[in-house]
Amino acid sequence: MMKDAERTLNKAVAIILKYLESNLHPETKVINYQTANVLQEKLDLTLPDDGVALEELIPIIESYLQYSVRTGNTQFFNLLFSGYSIPGILSEMVTSATNTTMHTYEVAPVATLMEIELIKHLNSLVGFNHGEGLMVTGGSNANLIGMQCARHQVLPEVKFKGLGNNQLVAFVSEQAHYSYLKAANLLGIGIENLIKVKSDVEGKIIPSALETAIKLSLSEVKIPFFVGATAGTTVLGAFDPLPSLAEITRKYKLWLHVDGAWGGPVLFSEKYKYLLAGSDLVDSFTWDGHKLMGVPLICSAILVKEKGILSETCSGGGTDYLFHNDENESYNLGQMSLQCGRKVDALKLWMSWKHYGKNGYAKQIEKLLELANDAAEYIRHCEDLELIAEPKFLNICFRYIPKDKQLDDTALDQLNLDIRNQLFHSGISFVNYAHYQGKIIIRLIIANAELQKADLEKFFQNLVDAGKKHVKLMKYRKKNER
Repeated sequence: MMKDAERTLNKAVAIILKYLESNLHPETKVINYQTANVLQEKLDLTLPDDGVALEELIPIIESYLQYSVRTGNTQFFNLLFSGYSIPGILSEMVTSATNTTMHTYEVAPVATLMEIELIKHLNSLVGFNHGEGLMVTGGSNANLIGMQCARHQVLPEVKFKGLGNNQLVAFVSEQAHYSYLKAANLLGIGIENLIKVKSDVEGKIIPSALETAIKLSLSEVKIPFFVGATAGTTVLGAFDPLPSLAEITRKYKLWLHVDGAWGGPVLFSEKYKYLLAGSDLVDSFTWDGHKLMGVPLICSAILVKEKGILSETCSGGGTDYLFHNDENESYNLGQMSLQCGRKVDALKLWMSWKHYGKNGYAKQIEKLLELANDAAEYIRHCEDLELIAEPKFLNICFRYIPKDKQLDDTALDQLNLDIRNQLFHSGISFVNYAHYQGKIIIRLIIANAELQKADLEKFFQNLVDAGKKHVKLMKYRKKNER
């Protein structure tokens, strides 16, 4: 059996290495796009009653890779992550092989010590000198726990007795991640009690508007308890002004959480950490290693300024068959978690940090921000492209607008959507679109550490060529309609 396993694993590793290497070839497409109906026909998705030999899994791996999106390709600009991490891939292999859970030191001794050390360093970057934290199942979950900690601070009895007649109110920017809506639902606060505060033209929450909203909730005899700030919004990449928000939250005794899932790693860079000035003033912080640090999904942490809060908030009694009173009791992380079974996600972030180092991550982030500036300059000097907002981070929002500009807003929306879809369906570039100020725009995300200026130039050329093609097609159709 082990001979078969060794032979199959060696073949699989060779295939995966070839796949990763091909991501860097300029002719490699981001995706071999197929509609769902066509792809279902091409794949053997049947699950048999009798199993197959390990060797027969190799063609399945090959077909999986053939039709999956290549997020490591340098023409993948679609989401708030891209690229790949060899240390991360190695770590995933080790964690799968050892297959443990993170609830006690007893069952995960090395992983526990690694996670504790990792959290200490993340907290240090944020400015939490006496904090705690935990790896969780994603940035959405970290935001949920941040809000849960805030609820426990203002009404600790809710954990045991429920909300009762208490009407809690939370506040986020109108640009904030939708996970806050889910958190308000899950915690029983109610989506209608999540107040979306107006943002300015740069996408940052307006502090005066926040204070006005807090005062309104107090006048309605509600209980304001939580403010969710954002470090790197999903569309514009805006950073909310933390010092001003901290002043307001201290004044009204509200919990201040930061969703730093996208922008948190700027703290590695001495040059750009000013974007998160005031991070040490907040109460909790969401950190994603799988976004800007390039670690394999999922790799997220919730960081809290004061020790003890996570256990008070998340523990559910526990059982003596899991948590024993022994010499390592203080190292058991399970009581801080909403989970029982918890994957070892710390290893891949710890290994990646070990490989690149703090300075390596600083260089990566600074290089990506330089490339973002290059992208913005390209758009400014291209007669058919228009910047929608001045970039503040790694999100570049723009539109294709033909130089004759004889199209109304509806036609321009459709044109930009068509361009984006053509790039995706052809597989040559994968970028997303978003709605901003009533317009459909192209949202280019700069996240792949392997990205070069030539890759951006290739993307823009692909997009402009697609735009000109669609404009000609539109004119041809309009001419024939007459």
